[in-house]
Amino acid sequence: MESLTPAPPARDHTAIPIYKLYGYGNVWTASDPLYCETIAAQEKLHNWHVSAHKHTDLFQVLFLESGEVTVVLDGRASTLGPGRLVLVPQRVVHEFIFRPGSGGYILTLTYALLHGLCARFGLALSAATDPAVLALDADEAGRHAALSFHALDREYRGLHSPQRGPLLESLLSGILVWIHRQGYPAGTAATGTDPGSQHLARYARMIEEHHARQHRVAWYAQRIGVTPAHLNAIVQALAGKSALELIHERLLLEARRELIYTPRTVGAISDSLGFADPGYFTRFFKRLTGVSPKDFRRRALAPGADRPADQTTGS
Repeated sequence: MESLTPAPPARDHTAIPIYKLYGYGNVWTASDPLYCETIAAQEKLHNWHVSAHKHTDLFQVLFLESGEVTVVLDGRASTLGPGRLVLVPQRVVHEFIFRPGSGGYILTLTYALLHGLCARFGLALSAATDPAVLALDADEAGRHAALSFHALDREYRGLHSPQRGPLLESLLSGILVWIHRQGYPAGTAATGTDPGSQHLARYARMIEEHHARQHRVAWYAQRIGVTPAHLNAIVQALAGKSALELIHERLLLEARRELIYTPRTVGAISDSLGFADPGYFTRFFKRLTGVSPKDFRRRALAPGADRPADQTTGS
């Protein structure tokens, strides 16, 4: 496996750190669209603690094979034992604290690779925006998925092996299919190849890219090629929410991240999210959460404050 050269951090030191690879700054240093590393490698790099950061254009899968890890996903903490998969879409702020000696793997793949595989196999993972924890059971399907991680890691390190690329994609595809069959992302059953499902998936991707610009639903509908009323009906039928609610939920999520993980003022956060003024942002935040941004930050950062437990999918 090639050595990695640490990249300089992003210039804005008040923002949430954005990494392409754990601890290597904001430059993708791998030669493949997939990067595989062992959890044991975190001892050398981070003394078993990967501090809070996020990624853009990268999807990550952590497989904890042995030991224990405390994961913090967008401010929600969980302590996990062996046999758990942690799924981290782009822009999710995450922190991993491993118990020394823990074992397993971390897969990092570009969205270009993820989009291609999802299109080929009819998967919905590339549209996911929420993190999740899955239980990799000891049944036949679970054992096969675990073996796929082992085989992928071995193949990844054979830089000059014949047909290395296709085999890596094949092993990765098996893991992604297993994840899809566990019902991730939520609502996978409703995400198919029909036009409505495709419109919803595209709408979700566009919100992820453009939410901070505060576009109206009509702006998204025009680019998707439907009327605003039709887009709203699709979202309501498949997601159980209005099209505007999805935009507001994404803005609220980013606001919560900024308040927890950065020292930025409420005014600066308001400006970065496209609000006309801090007062409007405060009213928006309080209407959806019941507390002001300042109160939310104070409670979240108070010593000994309980972070809400992350939801685990699977048993």
